Amino acid sequence: MARDGRGREKAISGNRLTSWAFAEAYGAPDADSAVGAALRWARDRAQEAGTRAVSPGTGDALRLLASATGARAVVEIGTGTGVSGIHLLSGMRPEGVLTTVDIQPERQQSAREAFRTAGFAGNRARLIPGAARDVLPRLADGGYDLVFYDGDRMECVACLEESLRLLRPGGLLCFAGVFADGRTVDSGTQPAEVLKLRELLRAVREHESLVPALLPTGDGLLCAARR
Repeated sequence: MARDGRGREKAISGNRLTSWAFAEAYGAPDADSAVGAALRWARDRAQEAGTRAVSPGTGDALRLLASATGARAVVEIGTGTGVSGIHLLSGMRPEGVLTTVDIQPERQQSAREAFRTAGFAGNRARLIPGAARDVLPRLADGGYDLVFYDGDRMECVACLEESLRLLRPGGLLCFAGVFADGRTVDSGTQPAEVLKLRELLRAVREHESLVPALLPTGDGLLCAARR
C-alpha cells in the first residue's frame, strides 16, 4: 500500500466492497441447519413473489439487536416471506413472541411455513393480516422491546409515532431499506417514496425521545433507542 495519504485512501476504497461482502456473509447460519434451510427457502419464495427481503447482514443485525435487548415481544411491520422474522426470532428470548403484520396474507402463509421449517413453535409468532395503520393502534402501549419496519415506504413516517407508542423505554426502533439502492443520498430528482425516506431520516434524527444510528448494512438499517 502507498505510504502517502492519497495512496492509503485508494487502497481502503478498493477493499470496501470486499469488506462489505465479508460482513454480509459473516453471521450466516450453517446452510445445512434448520435455520439455514428455512432462510434459503424463504428467500426463494421472496424472489418468486417479487418482494424484497433483508440482506444477510441486516438479518444478523436484527438478531443481535433482539438478543441485546433480551426481547420477549417484538412487532414486525412487513412480514414478507419470513426472512427477517427468522432472524428476529433467532435473537429473541426462547419464550418471546413475534407479532408480524402484512397486507398480503399469502406471503404470511409462506412465513408461517418458514418459521416452522426453522424449528420455531407455532405460538412463537402471531401473524396479523392487514395494513399497519389499522393494526398498530390495536397493540398495547409500551408493550414491546423492538419494533421493526419493513413495510410500505410511503407510510413509514406516519407509522413512526405509533411505533414509538408501542415501545418500552430503552426499546429499539428499526427501519430497513433506508438507502433505497443509493437513491436517498442521490442529489437528482427522486420518486415520492425516496423523499419520504429522507423525511423519516430527518424525523428520527431530530426526535427528542430517540437516540439514532444509521447502520450501513444491506440497503441501510436506521435504528433508534427510545429514551
